[in-house]
Amino acid sequence: MSKVTAIVLAAGTGSRMQSKQKKQFMEVKGKPILWYSLFQFEQSLVDEVILVTGEEDIPYCKKEIVERYGFKKVKDVIAGGKERYHSVYNGLQKAAGEYVLIHDGARPMITEKIIEDTIQGIKQYRACVVGVPVKDTIKQVSEGKVVHTPDRNSLWITQTPQGFETALIKQAYEQMMQEDQIAVTDDAMVVEQYGGQSVYFVEGDYKNMKVTTPEDILLAEVFLDSYAK
Repeated sequence: MSKVTAIVLAAGTGSRMQSKQKKQFMEVKGKPILWYSLFQFEQSLVDEVILVTGEEDIPYCKKEIVERYGFKKVKDVIAGGKERYHSVYNGLQKAAGEYVLIHDGARPMITEKIIEDTIQGIKQYRACVVGVPVKDTIKQVSEGKVVHTPDRNSLWITQTPQGFETALIKQAYEQMMQEDQIAVTDDAMVVEQYGGQSVYFVEGDYKNMKVTTPEDILLAEVFLDSYAK
């Protein structure tokens, strides 16, 4: 059996949440937002979890999240970096599995099915991302003017987890980190640009949203009601 590592990112500051408390530690329905992702990975086929957080938050995460809720699969709690890709890179150094899933801790509505489908996607494609088809018409705009209307049938909203063969994503990250100018917004872009590997989509769930603003907290509460059932 191939070993699977999940890297859960919880190092963000959450500036758009307009709260003194970091969003990943805010409570929704009596549990920290971060708890929901860790709980799903704990119950899943994943073998180990690397939790990446702010250096100043490591003691809190170890005591108030991992120990308090008994997450046995959390192998390590480590410090992230200045940018998201730094945090992922740090997590990859600790990943022991043949396959790796990279997930935003601010997406609490991840499910067991999404995790299993992502693992199957890695085995089939080597690199895959969870996402859903765009519902709305999208406009490309420059200086307030519409310059292009792409066919929405070809557009998907990218979510997490994003899954890869560990050796593939590590090699791509190593190559990227040698560059002076880095402009990537997700891990799939790293593999696309530096790994020479096609990335495929695994269908996720529209509820698998990222909690970013105060309004998202309200939505998360509604979604987690049905999620719990």
